[in-house]
Amino acid sequence: MSTLPPCPKCGSEYSYEDGSQLVCPECAHEWSPDGEQAAAEGERVIRDAVGNLLQDGDSVSVIKDLKVKGSSLVVKVGTKVKNIRLCDGDHDIDCKIDGIGAMKLKSEFVKKV
Repeated sequence: MSTLPPCPKCGSEYSYEDGSQLVCPECAHEWSPDGEQAAAEGERVIRDAVGNLLQDGDSVSVIKDLKVKGSSLVVKVGTKVKNIRLCDGDHDIDCKIDGIGAMKLKSEFVKKV
């Protein structure tokens, strides 16, 4: 008997492992078992631009020049941000950037270091 969880999309019980992912043969949906467990427990799952799981206290680097709204400042590519805090909303990373100050970033524009 299989101990793998059913497909979250179609509910099929025939899911199988393919490397680190789980795959449904009926609807071709792929998902990560780690993200599925956290989502089932009610925790938020926030991933960076590459797909790495982010947590409070992680360090990230910016992957794109970002204009700071209401200012002429720009956060340059490669800027390292230490000790991030995850929050709810569209901009899901709360941090302090040297030379700019406190701001919020979108997780799609950062990569875990």
